[in-house]
Amino acid sequence: MNNTAGALASGWKSLQRWRVQIFLITWLAYAAFYFTRKAFSVAKLGIGEDPSFELDKAMMANLDALYLVAYALGQFTWGIFADRFGPRVVVLGGLIVSSLAALAMGTFATLPIFATCMLVQGFAQSTGWSGLCKNIGSFFATRERGRVLGYWSTCYAFGGLVATPFAGWWAYEVFHDWRMAFMSSAAVVMAVAILFYFLQRNRPQDVGLPPVEIEPNSTVTGPRESHWASLRKIMKNRTVLVLGLAYFLLKPARYAILLWGPVIVYERMPAIGKVASAIVPTAFEVAGLVGPILIGFMSDKLFGARRIPACVLNLLALTVCLALFVPAMQSGSLYLVVGLLFMMGMTLYGPDSMISGSAAIDFGTNEAAGTAAGFVNGCGSVGAILGGLLPGYFDTTTVFLVFTAAALLASLMLVPFWNSRPQTLEVSSPLTANGQPELAGARS
Repeated sequence: MNNTAGALASGWKSLQRWRVQIFLITWLAYAAFYFTRKAFSVAKLGIGEDPSFELDKAMMANLDALYLVAYALGQFTWGIFADRFGPRVVVLGGLIVSSLAALAMGTFATLPIFATCMLVQGFAQSTGWSGLCKNIGSFFATRERGRVLGYWSTCYAFGGLVATPFAGWWAYEVFHDWRMAFMSSAAVVMAVAILFYFLQRNRPQDVGLPPVEIEPNSTVTGPRESHWASLRKIMKNRTVLVLGLAYFLLKPARYAILLWGPVIVYERMPAIGKVASAIVPTAFEVAGLVGPILIGFMSDKLFGARRIPACVLNLLALTVCLALFVPAMQSGSLYLVVGLLFMMGMTLYGPDSMISGSAAIDFGTNEAAGTAAGFVNGCGSVGAILGGLLPGYFDTTTVFLVFTAAALLASLMLVPFWNSRPQTLEVSSPLTANGQPELAGARS
C-alpha cells in the first residue's frame, strides 16, 4: 500500500515539474513569435528614409495585408496538423521558418523578397496559437485551464510590449540600420526554437505519465482521424462555430487600436503631440497583461470552469468603453482617454484570450483541441484584417460605432451558451489519487 502511495506521489511530482516546464517554454515560444512579427513595423521607420530601397506607405500596407491573409489561412490549417502530428513538429517548424524569413528580409532589400517573406512569415507565425494551446490543454485539466491559460495568455501582450523597443534599440541605437530590426528578432526566435526543441513535449504520455483527463467516449486510443474528418467534426460543433463568429466580431477592435492607435489619438487630440500620441495607446497593451489573468480566475472560481459567463460580462463592459471612447477624446481629458484605453484592454484581451484559448480547447475536446483553437483563431484573424483596413477608410466615430455594435452582438450571441461546459474525466490530480476518476464537467 505504501509502495502504491509512494508511486502516486512520485508520479504527481514528476507531472508537476513537467507542467511548469511546459507552461514556461510554450509561454516563451509564443512571446518570441512577436519579435519577428513586429520587426517589419520597426523597420518601416528606417525604410521610409532609405533611398536605396523605395517602399512607400501604400506598399507597406499591402505587405501587412499580405501577411495577415496568410496568417488567417494558416490558422485554419495548422490546428489540424497540430492534432495530427503534435505541436512539437508544427510549432518548432514555425519558429525556425519565421526566424529564417526575418533573416532573409534583413539581408535582401527587394520587393519580391519582402512579399514572399511576408507570406511565409504569415504561415509560419500562424503555427503558434493552436499548437501551443493544444500543448497546454494536454497538461492541464478543464477545471484549472481557465486560470492557467489566463496567466499563459499574457505571453502575447508581453511579446508585443517588449519586441518593438528591443528591435528598435538594436536597429536605431546600436547599429543605426533598419535591417537589424529583422536580424536581432531572428536571433531571438532561433534561440527560443533551440530551447523549445530540448524542453518541450506534446503530452504527459510522451514522458511516461498518464493523461491529466480523458473524455467520455473518447477515441484517442483508436485510429487517428484524417485532417478533414477532424475539421468536419469541428464544423458540426455549434459552440465552436459561435465562438469563431464571436471572435471574428471581437478582433477588429483590438487590431485597429494596435495598428492605428497613435493616429486615432493624434487626430482627435493634436495638442498632446506625436510622441504622447504614440505612448498613450500602450495603456491598452499593458492592460493585456492583466485581463487574461482576471477572466481566467472568474471562469474557474466564480463560474465553475464555465467560460461563457465571464466572456459575456467582459464584452458588455467592453461595449460601454468603446461607446465612450470618442466622446472621451473630444473632451480633451488625457487621463480619461488613458483610463478608457486601459479598461478596453482589460475587457478585450480577457475574452480574446479565453474565446480563442481555453473555451476553444474545452469544446474542441482533446481529440480536436488544435483544430478548434485554429478554427476560432482563424475566424478572428479574418476580423483582424478588417481592423487594419476600416480606420483607413472611415472616420473614427463611425469605426468605433461599428466596434461597439460588434462587441454587443458578440456578447448576445454567447448568452445562450451561458451554462455550457464539457464533460471530462480527470485522472491525474491529487483529488483523484485514490484511483477514482472525477467527472469534472459534472460539478456545480
